[in-house]
Amino acid sequence: MRNMGGEQVEEAVAGAVALLRTATDRDWEGVRAGRLEWSCRYTAEHIASDLIAYAGQLAGRATEAYVPFEITLDDGTDNEDVLRVVETTGALLAATVRTTPREVRAFHPYPFRGANREGFAAMGITEVLAHTHDIAEGLGLAYEPPAELCADVLARIFPHVRPGADPWRTLLWATGRGELPGRAPVTEWRWRNNLVVPAERLTLQGVTPAAATDLAAGGDGGFAWVEGGPFQGTRDAAGMLLKAYEAGVHRPEWGVFTLVRREDGRAVGGMGFHGPPDEDGRVEIGYDLAEAARGHGYATEGLRALSAWALAREEVTSVFATTEPANLASQAVIVRAGFTQVAGDEEQLAYELRSPRG
Repeated sequence: MRNMGGEQVEEAVAGAVALLRTATDRDWEGVRAGRLEWSCRYTAEHIASDLIAYAGQLAGRATEAYVPFEITLDDGTDNEDVLRVVETTGALLAATVRTTPREVRAFHPYPFRGANREGFAAMGITEVLAHTHDIAEGLGLAYEPPAELCADVLARIFPHVRPGADPWRTLLWATGRGELPGRAPVTEWRWRNNLVVPAERLTLQGVTPAAATDLAAGGDGGFAWVEGGPFQGTRDAAGMLLKAYEAGVHRPEWGVFTLVRREDGRAVGGMGFHGPPDEDGRVEIGYDLAEAARGHGYATEGLRALSAWALAREEVTSVFATTEPANLASQAVIVRAGFTQVAGDEEQLAYELRSPRG
């Protein structure tokens, strides 16, 4: 799959700087940046500040809060020098993304208090694209970044946004900067890095629409799999996630997760929900493992962790799982995870784990 990495950060920064460099002789301080209250000059400095902050989070392996530093430009720095700072901070983020292991996550407050290298790259790129648009609008410049870059960002940190025919216009709308036919204006927005649920030997890592697209097409989804993985059930689930995303009804926290071993970063299987909780607070869960990973208790551990996460939500009253009567191994996993059989016939057995709230 196409990665979201240092190359894309550099692409975004290079395009932005090339455009803004055509207007460095203009008054950036006295002109508002588009719809913002900020000046064009302050907005350009803000881009550089965000880029270095994201690099600092990853490089410093921050886990609880932002690394407490900020960037300050020297007195007398002109517009051209501001762009040099943007180039430099962009290069630092790109280098940090390239050298950070895939499994590393660092603090970012929204929405799940963490992001991996792809998340920080995508957030940095969004800051560059959106705020370059703001500055260009203020200065009367025409700006349109590559459609593929915009689509990549949307599929990674805007999984709740239905993709449109024009990725750039969709990204502008999603960040409150434009209109799309048939969609209400956006007045408040947040990106959504993927949820990661911790377990003892595993992490359950939320699958983004970008990863789901690759998995459904036969790729690895950006994960390093054990031999024989991913299993077909994971690919099928990724296809269902992709359909929900394209329809604009995908709720990322109720999607698909990849089970990743802590010891070596290898993906061993998939697990996820068949959709968000219904009106009675019931949610159904399913899973599979690559054959090479079976017999080690990974499915039981993952099922316990994801079920506990779901039952901790106020809107959930119970978690359901089903299996075929002949699948004794799956039945054993479900029972070990604490589920109780509540129904069954010749074709399917149903199990339930209820919330302690009743």
